[in-house]
Amino acid sequence: MAPRALPLLLLTKGMTCSMSNEKNALSKEDKKLVNELFWNSFFLENCYNYERQQGLGFAVAMWPAIKRFYKTKEDRAEALTRHMAIFNTTPHVVGAITGVAAALESEASQNPEFDKSIINNVKVGLMGPFAGIGDSFFQGTLRIIASGIGISLCQQGSILGPLLFLLIFNVPHIIIRYLLTLVGYRSGTSLVEGARGGALLHKLSKGATIVGLMVIGGMSASMIALGTPLAVTLGETTFEMQSYLDQIFPSLLPLLYVLLMFGCLKKGMKSTGILLLTIGIALLGAFAGVLA
Repeated sequence: MAPRALPLLLLTKGMTCSMSNEKNALSKEDKKLVNELFWNSFFLENCYNYERQQGLGFAVAMWPAIKRFYKTKEDRAEALTRHMAIFNTTPHVVGAITGVAAALESEASQNPEFDKSIINNVKVGLMGPFAGIGDSFFQGTLRIIASGIGISLCQQGSILGPLLFLLIFNVPHIIIRYLLTLVGYRSGTSLVEGARGGALLHKLSKGATIVGLMVIGGMSASMIALGTPLAVTLGETTFEMQSYLDQIFPSLLPLLYVLLMFGCLKKGMKSTGILLLTIGIALLGAFAGVLA
């Protein structure tokens, strides 16, 4: 499954549900929940940090669903903890993911046999593809168009410049954000109803896990800049170790570094210790001339 196929599949399923008969119509309580999820999603980047990124904000966004579906303090605490795992996507399209997650939480609260790990697997599988789509449209297209129009009017001394910039960017953003929340909740509800008694959710979870690992693997290779300046000179010929490593196994050193950090996490090392270890490795490697 291509990385962007999963969100398109869910959105298509949600829009199909939206155009279907009254059987799939949302109740008054469901509509209220969708509205609350929409408004809470604006807190996504509150308390953004480099350990869990938008994790805490996503937990806040999910609070209306958690409060509705779980009645005991222990169940609510468990659900909040589940949604505080690392999460990062384009804020403008997060409504689709909160909607799907809310529908899955509804099923988890009613079905004791429901595998709750599916919820995080689906989240991880969706956040990368939706980030790619959201960044391309909102940051790479709509923002540029709005900025161009706004700047041209500002150069003429018109007050309409900043006003039109805000309107051109935010009106489509708010409309799309709400519709994605609605479609996400519809598609998640339909998915759960269609999967009862079958293995569809487990297949989706497996697919989402694979897509999530692909995204993390791609991020590890593209975002970690780690190499070695070591070179061996034989006669008049100099052999650069990094070029040979890239021919044998591209991005080998970033991969080894990620595996080292993963091993530290598995052993219970805290993020502060991992950060200090990273700084120590960088300083020693640069001082010894083996890392660049």
